[in-house]
Amino acid sequence: MDHFTGYIFDLDGTIYLGNQAIEGAVETIQYLQSLDKKLLFLTNKTIESRENYLKKLNGFGIKIGLNNILNPALVTIHYLQKNHNGGKVYVIGEEILKHEFRENGIEFATCPEETDVVVVSWDREFHYNHLDFAYQAIKSGASVIATHPDRTCPMPGGDVPDCGGMIGAIEGTTGMEINVVMGKPSVLTALAALDILQVDAKDCLMSGDRLETDILMGNNAGMSTALVLTGVTQQEDLSVVQVKPTYVLNSVHDIYRNSSLQNA
Repeated sequence: MDHFTGYIFDLDGTIYLGNQAIEGAVETIQYLQSLDKKLLFLTNKTIESRENYLKKLNGFGIKIGLNNILNPALVTIHYLQKNHNGGKVYVIGEEILKHEFRENGIEFATCPEETDVVVVSWDREFHYNHLDFAYQAIKSGASVIATHPDRTCPMPGGDVPDCGGMIGAIEGTTGMEINVVMGKPSVLTALAALDILQVDAKDCLMSGDRLETDILMGNNAGMSTALVLTGVTQQEDLSVVQVKPTYVLNSVHDIYRNSSLQNA
């Protein structure tokens, strides 16, 4: 499986769980680097900065740079700058996301009436005031977008609620569906990833643990896809969903193992 030019990897549940690298993941990445493959690490999580992800991966022995990491914050910032330049934004999200917005010149709204865009993201301190502000802003005509659609996030002790809970609250009160979503499986993220790698979709392998985000995005973009069974999705889930990966792997280590067997 070393014949692709570009490799995109999900992080949580694919490269690591919590603070523990998944067995064989580091060896696999180092092997691909030895072949001068183009690598990108792609996460839907918005409660960590790209700098923190870089530090974490470097700590595992994965030596990459910041340009090898793409997250929904970066995709969302580019979207806002292109489609709502100068607009005032209300963010449901944690301080790390708001900091990245401020650093990139995004202006925040102070009341619902002046809000041009509501950005819905993962917020572990989500409360009624957030919901009311967003509801009033949307009722007054604000657009609404979400950073990513994940319902849960894998953790060492079991998965926890993610941005899907915040999206559900907004959709439940407004009666409208949030159709503009930045993170996986959005085509916006796929296009950004391929642009960073400078490869064609047909020459790229997307690996991840979620059928409805990682695999769906890769399939829709025309990439080959590899589902790993180290995160949210289990083997039995494949029989009850329509999204099908190109490959099913026990872990990303199979990329290295299979290539080693073929080259032996």
